[in-house]
Amino acid sequence: MRRTAPSASPPIARGPQRRLLPAPAALLLALSLLAGFVLVLANVLDGDLAHFDAWLVAALRAAGDGATPRGPGWLPVFFVELTHLGGTVALALATLLVAGLLLFERRPAKAGLVLVAVAGGTALSSMLKWGLDRPRPDLVPHLVEALSPSFPSGHAMLSTVVYLTLGALLARFEFRRGATRIYVVLCAIGLALLIGASRVYLGVHWPSDVLAGWCLGGAWAIACLVAADWLARRRRGHPP
Repeated sequence: MRRTAPSASPPIARGPQRRLLPAPAALLLALSLLAGFVLVLANVLDGDLAHFDAWLVAALRAAGDGATPRGPGWLPVFFVELTHLGGTVALALATLLVAGLLLFERRPAKAGLVLVAVAGGTALSSMLKWGLDRPRPDLVPHLVEALSPSFPSGHAMLSTVVYLTLGALLARFEFRRGATRIYVVLCAIGLALLIGASRVYLGVHWPSDVLAGWCLGGAWAIACLVAADWLARRRRGHPP
């Protein structure tokens, strides 16, 4: 008896492109974060956060010994290693590798979103740093090298831009379960928060620098994601 060849399996469909938040809610969140950045900036310029900044930087060092950070011996090593994940090399590699992967997957628009979000965030961070030219903390010895001006924290801002953008894209296009998508985004946010915190612990940033970086980085990433979604829907002929 003649056997028939098994039929080819149907191609696996890509995950649906679900919005993590409705566009109005995402825009409201971006505007709230931008307002938070403006509020921090105004207080920094007025000197209203100087006492809090100095208190927290000093509180993270041992009493009477500004060169020794508080906590167990492994904690400074942990934060030194962690802070490199928000450095130029790590963020540039993550951006280029993910953009390349998206191009191989024939998603040039998503690759462009990653590149535009990161390049724009980097330019904005640099302009603010050199325009405001805030000095780095000088109360305690720095545990890592830092040369650029202090405000806003580039590590906090750009790690938020990069990891939040990548996390949101991964959650939207690769996972169907809502709990999984929330987990991915929360991991991206948590990583950015830890990197920002490491800058204060290592003595190279005032807390207000980091808070401003988180706010502006989050606002920029969300705005880029909303803009990319709006452009994609327009190209497909759907209402924004």
